[in-house]
Amino acid sequence: MSTLLLRLSGPLQSWGVRSKYTRRDTAREPTKSGVIGMLAAARGVERTDPIPDDLLSLRFGVRTDQPGTIMSDFQTARRLDGSSLPLSYRHYLADAKFLVALEGDGDVLEDLKRQLLRPAFPLYLGRRSCPPGAPVIGTLDERGLADVLQQHEWIVGDAYARTQPKKVVLSISRDVLPEELATGNIGRLGATVRDVPISFAPEHRRHGWRVVVPDRVEITNPLGRNISDRQSAPPHEPAAFGD
Repeated sequence: MSTLLLRLSGPLQSWGVRSKYTRRDTAREPTKSGVIGMLAAARGVERTDPIPDDLLSLRFGVRTDQPGTIMSDFQTARRLDGSSLPLSYRHYLADAKFLVALEGDGDVLEDLKRQLLRPAFPLYLGRRSCPPGAPVIGTLDERGLADVLQQHEWIVGDAYARTQPKKVVLSISRDVLPEELATGNIGRLGATVRDVPISFAPEHRRHGWRVVVPDRVEITNPLGRNISDRQSAPPHEPAAFGD
């Protein structure tokens, strides 16, 4: 087994998980269904085509290197007769960076790496209004998914690193491993979420379930600063009116 690494960053990202009607939400990290959709687009798979089994068989994990911030906007629309449609609220992640790991057959991952360099359809980070801010770099690693997410270098820029402490904890979310499944303690390992794509057809999108295991890693930030370096707020004395 090999692991394909992707770097997902851009001004805006939006990974919907419960979007319905006039409210379009976003998860705090890329979803498996969203990343598989991006890989399918790179391969030239139409929305109404069956999702290739070799994509569905990939084990998925994501590390949040720069969490970004949630922002929202709303959109207006009108019918052809001039009448107004309800306001549509959209939620996005701004200035976030993620390290995504896909574990599977080495030949399949090598092929995906080539296709990401010359995608058949444009790639976007969850929604069409969110193009990548940098190339989605696909690098292959012979380590397993869990090890890569724990050991890979931090992918943020120096300007962001300088705003963080000397020790930074990065959150990880990944598929359950075969050896973990063998223990039978699925309920204790993580949460079951509906995030496996069955169909991307616009008129009948469907998703199945997967077990998501939370993890974390603490890294050393050479550009960081001590917490004591930050200026503390002056003591608040509401009843003091001067000397």
